[in-house]
Amino acid sequence: MSPHAKHPQSAFREFITSESAGGIVLMVAATLALVVANSPLAPSYFSALSAYLGPLNVAHWINDGLMAVFFLLVGLEIKREFLDGQLSTWPRRILPGIAAAGGMAAPALIFVALNSDSPETLRGWAIPTATDIAFALGVLSLLGNRVPASLKVFLTALAIIDDLGAVIIIALFYTSGLSLAWMAAAAAILAALVALNRFGVMRLAPYLVLGLLLWVVVLKSGVHATLAGVALALTIPLGRTPGVQDHPADSPLHTLEHALHKPVSFFVIPVFGFANAGVPLGSISAAYFLQPLTLGITLGLVLGKLIGVFGTAWLAIRFGLADMPANASMRHLLGVAFLCGIGFTMSLFIGLLAFPDAVAMQGALKVGILSGSLVSGLLGVAILLFSPRTGGPSSR
Repeated sequence: MSPHAKHPQSAFREFITSESAGGIVLMVAATLALVVANSPLAPSYFSALSAYLGPLNVAHWINDGLMAVFFLLVGLEIKREFLDGQLSTWPRRILPGIAAAGGMAAPALIFVALNSDSPETLRGWAIPTATDIAFALGVLSLLGNRVPASLKVFLTALAIIDDLGAVIIIALFYTSGLSLAWMAAAAAILAALVALNRFGVMRLAPYLVLGLLLWVVVLKSGVHATLAGVALALTIPLGRTPGVQDHPADSPLHTLEHALHKPVSFFVIPVFGFANAGVPLGSISAAYFLQPLTLGITLGLVLGKLIGVFGTAWLAIRFGLADMPANASMRHLLGVAFLCGIGFTMSLFIGLLAFPDAVAMQGALKVGILSGSLVSGLLGVAILLFSPRTGGPSSR
């Protein structure tokens, strides 16, 4: 078999490896942020984030600028997986798709139930719906061969569909003060990007130049600027001709995706984590965790993801709608369902969109995200550590 013919599978393995290692770096960055935010360096840490560099402060450059690169990579991964990867056929989409849908609906319902009498916090309903693919795969990588490779593929596919859901949620529910003029300008630039694709332009430079202009225009339009990254990604060409010639691995999409993996995994996401995970813990008491916002996020991540991911996956397998991942058991699936409760990056991002100016609420949501992600991660690890190294492919 030619090297080209092997490329899609090796690209997917490289993606998982990159995300796993990046997840470990993200853990270190988040821990460091907590340490700094509760040390004598805290005033310098918070003042540095609020210092202005040109039109935006440092925190906004990170959350609106660097994260646009993250969303560009997310968009590229979604497009590749749906057109030419692990999600390219309906049988491959069924189990992760059902699990992802359940894993978004159940946490949101739990959050709404706990915050229904608190209109000021109800806006955060989408915070616990997210799964942090880097963090979750980072934890899986630490477990080695205790986790079947098929479950890593399942978790990756689920998280990619989850990211797609998060992008849709952000676009529909977390935009405000829309400017029709700037939106029209964004539509014109997007049309130019689509035209480049339709005319078969395969050089990346024109797409990236127009993509930068799109980011500026979207930033001014009222739609969150990071969505410009997703829109750009969907216009990047992906060749799908089978065989050696014109293999997708030679396409602009694969070239850009491979170029972005390491910078995003080892710089963009850790910087975002360091900038946003810093929470002063001195004023936090037991009562703090019982606030509707904090409790809704924590239980949404821990119980909601468990019920949504494991419950829907179990039903799909039980009634023959989908097959159990190869060499996995229900206990393995249970452990992975808990790992889906590690929300961190996308949960923090949605939380900052939900409460952009409410400092007190940001503190509560960060505590909820950190505690929910920690509990989910620990429970997932405990279950997987005591799971058999292999299981029957059709265990039910």
